[in-house]
Amino acid sequence: MIKILIVGGVAGGMSAATRLRRLMEDAEIIVFDKGPYVSFANCGLPFHVSGEISERESLIVQTPESLKARFAIDVRPESEVVAVDTDKKTITVCYADKVYEESYDKLILSPGAKPVVPQMVGLDSADNVFVLRNIPDLDKILNALNDTKAKCATVIGAGFIGLEMAENLVKKGLQVTIVEKAPHVLPTLDEEMAAFVKDELTRNGITVYTNQSAKAFKDNGKVIILEDGSELLSDITIMSVGVQPESNLAKEAGLKFGMRGGILVNEYYQTSNPDIYAVGDAIIVKQEITGQDALISLASPANRQGRQVADNIAGIARQNKGSIGTAIVRVFDLAAASTGLSERIARQQFEDVAVVHTTSKDHASYYPNASDIVLKLIFNQKTGAIYGAQAVGQKGVDKRIDILATAIKAGLTVDDLPELEFTYAPPFGSAKDPVNMAGYAALNIMEGISENVQWYALSDELAKGKLLLDVRTREEVSRGHFANSVNIPLDELRDRLAELDTNQEYIISCHSGLRSYIGERILKQNGFKIQILMVLISFIVLSNQRRLFMIKTITARELQEKISKKKLHLLDVREKVEYAMGHVPTAVNLPLSEFVSSYQTLDKDKVYHIICQSGSRSEQAAVFLSQQGYQVVNVAGGTSAWTGVLEY
Repeated sequence: MIKILIVGGVAGGMSAATRLRRLMEDAEIIVFDKGPYVSFANCGLPFHVSGEISERESLIVQTPESLKARFAIDVRPESEVVAVDTDKKTITVCYADKVYEESYDKLILSPGAKPVVPQMVGLDSADNVFVLRNIPDLDKILNALNDTKAKCATVIGAGFIGLEMAENLVKKGLQVTIVEKAPHVLPTLDEEMAAFVKDELTRNGITVYTNQSAKAFKDNGKVIILEDGSELLSDITIMSVGVQPESNLAKEAGLKFGMRGGILVNEYYQTSNPDIYAVGDAIIVKQEITGQDALISLASPANRQGRQVADNIAGIARQNKGSIGTAIVRVFDLAAASTGLSERIARQQFEDVAVVHTTSKDHASYYPNASDIVLKLIFNQKTGAIYGAQAVGQKGVDKRIDILATAIKAGLTVDDLPELEFTYAPPFGSAKDPVNMAGYAALNIMEGISENVQWYALSDELAKGKLLLDVRTREEVSRGHFANSVNIPLDELRDRLAELDTNQEYIISCHSGLRSYIGERILKQNGFKIQILMVLISFIVLSNQRRLFMIKTITARELQEKISKKKLHLLDVREKVEYAMGHVPTAVNLPLSEFVSSYQTLDKDKVYHIICQSGSRSEQAAVFLSQQGYQVVNVAGGTSAWTGVLEY
C-alpha cells in the first residue's frame, strides 16, 4: 500500500487528496495543515466582512470529519510540518505540544503563498494592521471592527483582494482610503482600463492615492505616514501589497528554486527530488503565451494542478501546460477582468503588437437595461495571434473574457473571432457580440483598412504636426475636449469636408470609437490622411491626462503671488486631518472623499483654485469639476511647495 502525505490543504492540496482517493482506494492519504481549516473558500473571505456572505460556516467547504467520512482521508489540522528528511523519506510534525515523524512514499507540497508585509517604522507597535489570507485572519479583522467601532479604514495595495476589501469595508459603513504604489489601481490592467475602476471607487466615496506608498506608522498604527510626508488617520488598516511563495519548508529540504523563491517543478509537478511533488501558489509555472517562468497565484490553476499531480502519482500522465492568468474582480457596480498579457508586457515580449478598443452593449441595445462593455484586445498585427484581453463593464464582462481566454488556450487568432457563434436572444446578447466586434476591429488593423494611434502616443503625434479632429456633438465637446482640437460633428462631416486640408494629417476621436471609425472611413475615401485615436474620452477624463485635456495649472509660487494681489476662491481637497495640520490662508476644505456628494454647493460663476498636498488629488478634483461645468485651476506642487505662512 502506497503512503502519500500532503502538506497544505485548501485548493491544491485538497484537490490532490480527493482525486487520489477516487483513483487509489487502497492508498493511505494524510493531509497536514498548520491552520485550523483545511478546506475553506479563501476567495470568499472579503465578502463576509460586509455580511454579503452572511454565514461564516458557509466559507468552510469541508471538515476533517466530512473528508474522513466520504473519502477516508486522514486530515490533521493545526499540524505544522517543520522539516523534511529526503534521505529517510520522513517529515517532522508539530501538533500542540507534541513532535512526531511520519514516513512517506510520495510527498506533495501545497504550502500556498503568504502575504508580503514590508518592513516599516512603527509597524511592530501597530495593533490595528491586518492581512487577509485565511479564516483566522478574517476573525481578527471582524473582532477589530466590532471592538473598536472603527470609522475609517485604509487598504494598502489595490490588487484584487485590496479592492474587494475596500468595497466591503465601505458596505460595512467605514470611510475607506486606498494607497497604491503603482501608477494606477489594479496593476494587472493597463492604465486606460484601470481608470474606470478608479472612477468607480471614487464614485463610491473611496479616496485613492496612486504613486504612493506607506512608509511608517505612528500612534500604534492610528496614523499612517505616506511617502510624500502626508498623514492618514486609520482605525483599521489592511495590508494587501501582494503575496510570495511559502517555501521555507522546501528550502530546508534542499529542493531547487526559481524566481522570487518559487519551487521549481517539471511538467509532471516533480521537484528536484522525484518523490516530492509541489502544486499551487508556491510553484514556478510557465506563462503559456511567452513560455517564460512565472508565479501565478489563482484558485483555478491551483485546483487543476492538484488534480493533475494526483493523476501522475496514480499512473495517468498529465503535463502542466502552464497558465495564462485569467482573473476578474467586482468593484461595486463594475466588473473588471483580464486574460493573458497586458499591452505593456506584450510589447516587452513581442514585436508587431497591436491594440484595439471597442465599446459594445452586453445585450441587445433596444432591450431594457443594456450596459456598455469596454473591451481591449491585444494581438499580433501580422499573424493575428491573441496575446491578451481586458474588459470593464457592469454585466457580461466574465462571459467575454472567458471566451477570449478559451480562444487563447485553443490557439485561435483574431481571424477566428468574427466566426465564433454565440447564443443570441435580446435579453442575453447581441447578434454582433462584443467579441465578434473586437475581431472585426482587429482585422481592420491587420488588413490595413484602418490605422490607429494609442492614447499614450498622442502628444508625440501632435508634436509632429498632426491635428486632432473631434467628431462628437457640440454639446459633448462643451463638457470637455482636447486642447487645440478641431470639432466637426460626424453627421456634418460629409458636408464640411472643404474645411479640412487633404495635405494635413489628422487623428480622429469620439467618445467610444464607433463614430471615429465611421469618420475615418468617410475621410480616407475622400483622400485624407487619417488615423483613429485608440482611447475613450471617458479615459481622458478619468485618468487626468492634464497635458491633453484643458485643465489650467499654476505653481504654488504663482498662487502665492495671485493671493497677494486679489481674493481667490481656494479649495483644499485634502482630508480634514491634513487640513487641520496646516493649510494655505483663505483655503476652504472640501475633501476629495466627499466630492461626489458635495461639489454641487459650488458656484459655476466663480473660478476655483484647487490645492492638495502634492498636486495629484487636486488634479483629480480639477478634472472632475471641469466635466461638471466648473471653472478650475490646479495648483501643481500643492501645500508641500507653499513657502508662505500656513493657517491652523
